[in-house]
Amino acid sequence: MSKFTKDLVDDLANKLLIGLTEEENKRVLDEFEEIDKNMELITKIPNIENVPVMTHALDDLECILANDEVTESLTMEEIMQNVKDSKDNQVVVPKVVN
Repeated sequence: MSKFTKDLVDDLANKLLIGLTEEENKRVLDEFEEIDKNMELITKIPNIENVPVMTHALDDLECILANDEVTESLTMEEIMQNVKDSKDNQVVVPKVVN
């Protein structure tokens, strides 16, 4: 039985400020139920506790960073030429938060 309940999902959603409809809550609970089933299957794999912990899906993962190269920058006029509304070289955008 899943430890996730409708009330828990609603509480977590409210804390994240996303609020869920009844349908969305049910969808989340269904997904958690599926995850729980899969986790239960994984725990039944023989000797699973002997499998080394992985941080990446690929053993040979290697991050290669590009070298920084100095390039010519755009002028402020070039940057602002496609802006519909600006003030003091700043882009004016509609307010999206109350």
